Amino acid sequence: MSGALRARLGDGRWHFQHGPIDCIVFAEGESGAAAECIDRAWLRFQGVLDELVAELPLLRTDLSSAAGAAVAPRGPIARRMVAACRAHATGGRFLTAMAAVAGSVAEELIVAFAEPRIHRAYVNNGGDIALHLAPGAAFDVGLFTDPAHGLAALPLDGRFAIDSAWPVRGIATSGWRGRSFSLGIADAVTVLAASASSADAAATVIANAVDVDDPRIVRRPASEVRDDSDLGHRLVTCAVPLLPEARVAQALENGRRAAAREIAAGRIVAALLCLQGQARDCGAIALDHQETCP
Repeated sequence: MSGALRARLGDGRWHFQHGPIDCIVFAEGESGAAAECIDRAWLRFQGVLDELVAELPLLRTDLSSAAGAAVAPRGPIARRMVAACRAHATGGRFLTAMAAVAGSVAEELIVAFAEPRIHRAYVNNGGDIALHLAPGAAFDVGLFTDPAHGLAALPLDGRFAIDSAWPVRGIATSGWRGRSFSLGIADAVTVLAASASSADAAATVIANAVDVDDPRIVRRPASEVRDDSDLGHRLVTCAVPLLPEARVAQALENGRRAAAREIAAGRIVAALLCLQGQARDCGAIALDHQETCP
């Protein structure tokens, strides 16, 4: 626990960091309430990494396998991860609970703000976001399709609003350019769902589906890129050349179909898929298209 750090940022938000877990936390509400809830979230945060590490072998088990069917972790975050991912690990599709780790951590921390004195709050864990919205509250959310160059130097690629009347409390983004591995070629797939854990798992699956065969796409075994990857020797995308527009459209259509299945199953509310200047949306996402994927 002593390795966890927190610092207040100049704009009033907080930065919580422990090992690979890196959260930006914001809250506003009645006088004194936000500070109390920040402290409560910080107290919970300090034990999160040790809690997850203790059950890491289970969380790296393929949920589509016979062993995966028996995975039943003890911790609340680990249980949430498994629940979010198990529905996707069907038909032999490889998936571990780690596909929802960032969203599940954010979702665990946002519980600290679920009280009437808090008007709105969010926990942003590396781009996977859990929200708290009191009646009448809203957030404007900015979209970046390529985080590799640092967000401070990039213009927004899109913008959408989430208000309390919409059944969205989780946002997650996946793609080959992000900090996690992807089997597909999407620059970014942003998913809106009722919870951050559900959004995180679905974003992984949909981003994997944004794909086409092209010998110029560079793929390497995940274990060669990062020796602790839960993906083992499965090929992950490392570089994507400029593709013909028709191939980009085909890859996006493959992903759009996957997103439509997620919406039909009730697991997500909406999704936006971006690849090389083209975009597809699926579901009732109120997006400013003029800024999307220029």
